[in-house]
Amino acid sequence: MSELTAPSQPSTAPGSSWASVTISAHVAEVTLTATGKGSRQGPAFWLEAPALFGWLDAHPEVRVIVLRGGGEAFSHGLDLVGMSEDLASISTPGAGAKERTTLHELIVRMQRATSAIAACRKPVIAAVHGWCIGAGLDIISACDVRLCSADAKFSLREVKLAIVADMGSLARLPGIIGQGATRELALTGDDVDAARAKDLKLVSKVLPTPSELFAEAHAMAARIAANPPRVVEGVKQVLNVVSEREARASLEYVAVWNSAFMPSNDLLESMGAFMERRAPAFSGT
Repeated sequence: MSELTAPSQPSTAPGSSWASVTISAHVAEVTLTATGKGSRQGPAFWLEAPALFGWLDAHPEVRVIVLRGGGEAFSHGLDLVGMSEDLASISTPGAGAKERTTLHELIVRMQRATSAIAACRKPVIAAVHGWCIGAGLDIISACDVRLCSADAKFSLREVKLAIVADMGSLARLPGIIGQGATRELALTGDDVDAARAKDLKLVSKVLPTPSELFAEAHAMAARIAANPPRVVEGVKQVLNVVSEREARASLEYVAVWNSAFMPSNDLLESMGAFMERRAPAFSGT
């Protein structure tokens, strides 16, 4: 492999509508596209992420990936507005077998986006600044290493939206932070600051500022990239044998569970409350 000494221009890799990619010295930086002050994962992310991470997996110059957010946050989670058409027609309480099958297919397809990160043979370092909510946690739980800046905040917030998290958090976080901590975050939907995230071992290091965070992420990536690339890939693949087998079983189960039970009055109430910027009133129906 030839050494790259200067950042390339943004590549023509798949996924340019929701992320930008630069490659330098065997490290690919993937920056989630900012939408306003943060970034949200809409239809393009869920459709195109598998192709992008497959492209990075096969790229001969890439040995490590740094995944970060654009704007003022890593991720504000699922783009509910962008996904509303997909969800509204199949998530109503009266949905029948056809709608529930379509919902199951949608969930499985969306799960491939985060699973593609975990399956990529190149190690992925998540560099989290600002908010990391919902889908953001699905994404970072599929990464190999998680770092954050002191301003980072995390929230496994799906429970507040009347949804069982189904894109990977519940499948992968128990192996990272343990069952107890995962259950606490998933059942409460509470916000967690950087210090608490470090205590939970959700992140391995907290840096004072985003600029120091990104510098540390690239420094770690450089250290990994200096190691024998096939051995690095082998380490990840061996570790994935158990963790991803368990994750796959969890993802398959939650896809079936949500296609059966997610269509509810509470889901409609949560979506309406979000649009109307008010507190939801859940009924359990």
